[in-house]
Order: sequence, then C-alpha cells, then structure tokens
Amino acid sequence: MNYSELSVCGTDCKACYCFGSMCTGCHACSGKVFHVPEGKACAIYDCVVNGKGLKDCGACSAAPCDIWRNTRDPKYSDEEFEENIKQRMDALKKR
Repeated sequence: MNYSELSVCGTDCKACYCFGSMCTGCHACSGKVFHVPEGKACAIYDCVVNGKGLKDCGACSAAPCDIWRNTRDPKYSDEEFEENIKQRMDALKKR
C-alpha cells in the first residue's frame, strides 16, 4: 500500500471499488465524498481536517472515536468492522 494514498481515516483509496468511478478520494474533494449529502464533507474528514486542523486521524489522540463508529459501513459485521478499524489505524500509524 502506498501510504500517501490513504484517506484521513486510513482507508486505502486505490483499493476501494468506488475510487475513480464514484469517488476521487477525500483529499481530492475536500471530504465531499459521494456517500454524504451533496455539499457536505464526511464527518470524519470534517472533524479531523476542518475542525482540528490535522492531516489525518493518525494524529488525533481520540481516534478511533464515536464519529468512526457512527459512519460505519453497514455491510460489515461487528467483528469485520472492528478489524477494519484496526487495519485503518495501523495504516495511519505507519504513515
């Protein structure tokens, strides 16, 4: 994984099936990704970049926080979601 291609929440944009067709990545669109209401930024991006002025959640002592849990992808089981969070935080720490 190229760590410069991580979103603010540690998602590898290049590995996402939406990247390129439905999404340009949160950095390119200032967090205004396809799955949030038009004109609004993703809650995670809005918090960490716009609110806290950080480059990503890896620099935030509160991550992963309730915002992460409230933006959960419903396709994941509880176990899959927790593993996904762990992987994303690990990727951010390696950045």
